Amino acid sequence: PQAFRNDLIEAGWKIGRSPIYHTVTAADGTVKLLLKLEDNRLIETVGIPVEDEKGSIRLTACVSSQVGCPLRCSFCATGKGGYSRNLQRHEIIEQVLAIEDIFKHRVTNVVFMGMGEPMLNLKSVLDAHRCLNKDVQIGQRMITISTVGVPNTIKKLASHKLQSTLAVSLHAPNQKLREMIVPSAKSYPLDAIMKDCRDYFAETSRRVSFEYALLAGVNDSVEQARELAELLHEWGRGYHVNLIPFNPIEGSEYRRPNKKTVSAFAGALESRKITVSIRQTRGLDASAACGQLRNNFQKSPLIIESDREESQSDVAVAC
Repeated sequence: PQAFRNDLIEAGWKIGRSPIYHTVTAADGTVKLLLKLEDNRLIETVGIPVEDEKGSIRLTACVSSQVGCPLRCSFCATGKGGYSRNLQRHEIIEQVLAIEDIFKHRVTNVVFMGMGEPMLNLKSVLDAHRCLNKDVQIGQRMITISTVGVPNTIKKLASHKLQSTLAVSLHAPNQKLREMIVPSAKSYPLDAIMKDCRDYFAETSRRVSFEYALLAGVNDSVEQARELAELLHEWGRGYHVNLIPFNPIEGSEYRRPNKKTVSAFAGALESRKITVSIRQTRGLDASAACGQLRNNFQKSPLIIESDREESQSDVAVAC
């Protein structure tokens, strides 16, 4: 109610949500939003609608957990844009609400796969998770928390015994190649992350999903698929691999593998009894790679000059 909002303002509280700075809609219905935060930094969130055979719509919100990302994975546009800060709980939750406003439809699924490394902001991510589950009423099993791997955090997440899905960005079947693709892997060896995933399953009874971005000529051979299968069998059972054909980004040396290569990689895993899915590319014509759209408007996560001028102008008007 307006009266209650007025009372909150008079009591010194800030109310309202971050405005939408820019919107891009892809041909397949995927919508990417740039939200402008209170400090003028920009973050991305994506709404992905999928209609099933019965006509029901599954609406997934892909949310960011940080402004930028400090981990600088070699294939990711977000890391190329630098890192500024962690998002607060409300800044995560409002991304989901913004997607609901745009689509005029309830968000059914939330994936923490937007800008940033969720495990480096675990407190706010868990606080937002709790609110999305209890207040926005999105089932825990409809929420996925993704990580490229941060030491000691998978254990910490396991202690909360969530029913949500843990998705680990693996991207390579061995330590040497993983370090080339994911620089932070040097501080978190593959054996250590696989042990933590095994322990996570033992504590939560929730299988871990492994994200694997397929990069043409780098990690997409049948031999590497066999090596990946051996790695997963060594560390347990019931794992799932989600193959992600690379989304080209400006300035990247990586290329997207062809469909035949993707199919052969998936087939090699399936023949070794590894459950596989191939992520359908969505929103490719809307700067779909994470961080790509924000980089078009804000080359670094610092306040841009025009925003600083707007901010000063707003203050003058308010006075």
